[in-house]
Amino acid sequence: MKHYGLLTIAFFLLTVTVSAQETGSKFRFYGQVRNDFYYQNRQAQESSEGFVMLFPKDKQIDETGRDVNRASSANLFNMHTMMGVEIMGPKWGKVQTSGQFDIDFRGSLNGSGGILRLRNVVMRFRWDHWWLSAGQLGHDMGHSLYNETISLNVGAPYQPTGRVPQIKIQYNDPRKFLAAFSLVWQAQGGSVGPNGRSREYLRNSGIPEISHKAEIHNAEGSLLGYVIHFASIRPRLQSDEGFKVNERVSAFNFQLYGRYRKGLFTFAGKTILNQNFTQSNTLGGYGVTKKDPITGEQEYAPLRLWQSWANVLYGSKWRGGMFGGYIKNFGASKPVTGLIGTGTNIDQMFTVSAFLSYNIPHWRFGIEYSLTTAYYGTNDAYGKVKDTHAIVNHRPYAMVMYSF
Repeated sequence: MKHYGLLTIAFFLLTVTVSAQETGSKFRFYGQVRNDFYYQNRQAQESSEGFVMLFPKDKQIDETGRDVNRASSANLFNMHTMMGVEIMGPKWGKVQTSGQFDIDFRGSLNGSGGILRLRNVVMRFRWDHWWLSAGQLGHDMGHSLYNETISLNVGAPYQPTGRVPQIKIQYNDPRKFLAAFSLVWQAQGGSVGPNGRSREYLRNSGIPEISHKAEIHNAEGSLLGYVIHFASIRPRLQSDEGFKVNERVSAFNFQLYGRYRKGLFTFAGKTILNQNFTQSNTLGGYGVTKKDPITGEQEYAPLRLWQSWANVLYGSKWRGGMFGGYIKNFGASKPVTGLIGTGTNIDQMFTVSAFLSYNIPHWRFGIEYSLTTAYYGTNDAYGKVKDTHAIVNHRPYAMVMYSF
């Protein structure tokens, strides 16, 4: 697998170079070589071999009364080593064409195999302040504003993450205003449903996710904006009783975000009303509200969550920061049974973290400590969580990165 990956990279570089020379296009290579280490005092729900920690796992008591999940874990990995190229293509009249392609290697230093993963793969057409993009880019719910941390967690699950195939048209005046409208599909995971996490539920829906965002901003980097998002999935095509069914889970998500930047100081924050947004490393899900006694066809209602984060940063060569995130489950609007989702038995959760980094041209060194507390319990008739108990996770983290 590693040999095939290296051959793919070599072929990619050769193809891009030859193609750019033949067409007169301009291109810029970029990337980073990165190593990360973490330790945590208990088992956690994770993605990507643990570099994204979503929440600590609840107690799992064995026959002797001991908690199986009260066991530490640690990892050293270079999964975020990546490279890419930006290509400035020819002009079509007043339209400037361009493209971007980058990959990361998903390999680790602890002996597991390495594979390639597509990150951004996009073609763009720009005229004046208008942009048309088609390909894989960051989802508006996350890409609208990122927090800054040392860890690759980047604020998950309070901050949605993920790159998705989409068609986007946007107007962007770099000193004043941005507005965008996107048709979005799923990749690298998908929604949680009866068959686990999969993209099939959105594909079978026949309707892409729809996203709109708008923001005002200035040249110094301060901004204020919002995102409105809609998704409708089909959990099943056939009931357990063998009948064809037309079931849907439809949900709106709304987000407000902002950032203030002055000199070396930055304050940023985001708040989200979340309904069944499990395709993007967040908590949530849905439950059954009604079932036909003959055909088995079901109706559903999404859980309603509120999640927010805030980020305070200061410095340049020496840069420090703090991050805080909070999420709360308010249950569904109707009585539900058979909950499906991620972390549906968590009532609320918060994370606080602090980091310090040393930055010189092309190099960054950083350390971080984060504390996460999740309150587990049992779901009532509306999916709310009661009779809670706290589960705590401590997570020190270190990173070194060379970028070019």
